[in-house]
Amino acid sequence: MIEIALGNIKIDVELKDIKNIHLSVHPPNGNVTIAAPEKMDIDTIRVFALNKLKWIKKQQLAFKNQDREARREFLNQESHYFRGERYLLEVIERDEKPKVELNHSNLIMHIRPNTSTLKRKEIMDEWYRQELKKVIPDILNKWETKIGVKANDFGVKLMRTKWGSCNIEAKRIWLNLELAKKPIDCLEYIVVHELVHLLERNHNDRFIRYMNEFMPKWRFHRDELNRLPFRHTDWKY
Repeated sequence: MIEIALGNIKIDVELKDIKNIHLSVHPPNGNVTIAAPEKMDIDTIRVFALNKLKWIKKQQLAFKNQDREARREFLNQESHYFRGERYLLEVIERDEKPKVELNHSNLIMHIRPNTSTLKRKEIMDEWYRQELKKVIPDILNKWETKIGVKANDFGVKLMRTKWGSCNIEAKRIWLNLELAKKPIDCLEYIVVHELVHLLERNHNDRFIRYMNEFMPKWRFHRDELNRLPFRHTDWKY
């Protein structure tokens, strides 16, 4: 990985076996990456980046101004999201095994008295994890059939900078826990994105052709996902 700097903007450059140069600005912090053909010299890449500087700053400003979720305390009447819908939290304190239930417009959290905020978060995250794991197998089966690939395994974990990842050698897909809060279409887009990596490792023209073929509206789902509020990341209680 090579790093170039344009003023206070740092750009990670990766040289790949691709034909065209690709520039990306990534949520939530506006990190900038460039994928460039292996034989392209660094001065040419720098000139390309300079010509895109105005666009880069515009994208970074948009991410900076994007809504962030308020810090959650897991209290009564607090807003939480599930599959793109907003629910109010109802907290019930009883001396019984903790659990979370969905009931119409409410998420009901059953916890023991004096449960800490951090423990409440862990209970909610585990519920999100289990709900994701209920729907992912069917989504995988659907798109594996359409794309003509097979993932050996999948997992769910909290990721700060990616919605998903794919270990191509192991054929294992990882999906961000935060996708439980997003619309199902957004989850499907990430699943398709990662499955396509089993056909093409890099984000090159071939990869984009596959995405256009299998999910023609993938850009709409990508933009929808990146418009939604980002998770509050300060969980030090």
